[in-house]
Amino acid sequence: MPNKHAVLSASSCYRWLACPPSALECAKLPDNSSEFARQGTDAHTLCEFKVKTALGQKLEDPTKFLTYFDEEMAECTDEYAQFVMECLAAAKASCNDPLIMVEQRLDFSKWVPGGFGTGDCLIVADDTLNVIDYKHGLGVLVDAEKNPQMMCYALGALNLFDGIYDIRQISMTIFQPRRDNVSTYTMAKEELLQWADTILKPAAELAAKGEGEYRAGEHCRFCKIKATCRKRAEYNLELARYDFAVPSTLQDEEIEAVLAKADELVNWAGDVKDYALQQALSGKKWDGWKLVEGRSNRRYVSEDAVAAKVAEAGFDPYEKKLLGITAMTKQLGKKRFEELLSNLVEKPQGKPVLVPESDKRPAMHTAADDFNSEN
Repeated sequence: MPNKHAVLSASSCYRWLACPPSALECAKLPDNSSEFARQGTDAHTLCEFKVKTALGQKLEDPTKFLTYFDEEMAECTDEYAQFVMECLAAAKASCNDPLIMVEQRLDFSKWVPGGFGTGDCLIVADDTLNVIDYKHGLGVLVDAEKNPQMMCYALGALNLFDGIYDIRQISMTIFQPRRDNVSTYTMAKEELLQWADTILKPAAELAAKGEGEYRAGEHCRFCKIKATCRKRAEYNLELARYDFAVPSTLQDEEIEAVLAKADELVNWAGDVKDYALQQALSGKKWDGWKLVEGRSNRRYVSEDAVAAKVAEAGFDPYEKKLLGITAMTKQLGKKRFEELLSNLVEKPQGKPVLVPESDKRPAMHTAADDFNSEN
């Protein structure tokens, strides 16, 4: 798998499309790969091996070289390989000789300066281009609809195949097994190219020169300068005028304004605190603040020695506790867990949460609704 990342990468285009100057600002800072990112890299390596093996290629099994391999990763990548082969079989039903490519470098620099990325799987069958992307992440549910990363990959694939195949539509699929999420979005080639020419290319040209307007929003989540960005600070500090107001004295539209930014405000404040702490640990002195030892809990110096001492005194040092669902699933494997325990697991109704209208979950039916309908 290629390791080099473009400054204007497909994976970060959701951010620089909204905030063009952030691209060069982030490029100035070092890449700090997270454990989650490294886990994802291992999963992609295994996905590539399993799909290519299913296609008949002879490759060395990379499992022993993977730091984060476990039973869950094995099952997730099995499911992905099976899904890809099902997609290929479906393509063969309508096309005598569909083309499949795995971990293909995709160049979309026609629209984005220096733009390239890696497509996990591409399948071309007659007039349809299928772009499949594996996501190992568990935290954020990824939707394929109007997903700019997938659309950039599709442009790169069109750049490869459009002169060879008469492609008319593009089907883009996110395969995210740890969230039981398979999301597919299909669009016409003309619609994709119009987006590329009118939205993607102008924003990319600004981003490449460090120009355009800074904008704050959900896209700030993975930005490297999120803690020190002035625009994000201004965006969040707009709520400061509500700080000392009793909520019941606010007008409805004011409460709605707070609701719209409350989560982002909390996230921003946390990012600033984390940044300030890291700077202090590096020697920075903040006026009015100091580093102290946080609270800690007692712990055993040696669990084995403690167990031996307690057993010697005639007591049982261990407790038996049922594994939680996540730990049990990891131990048994997803399929075995379902076979053994599916009828012994329930999902109670979740605690009410207030979310924007754009949230895809259906609205709850409340007692107040019943009361209002009766009167």
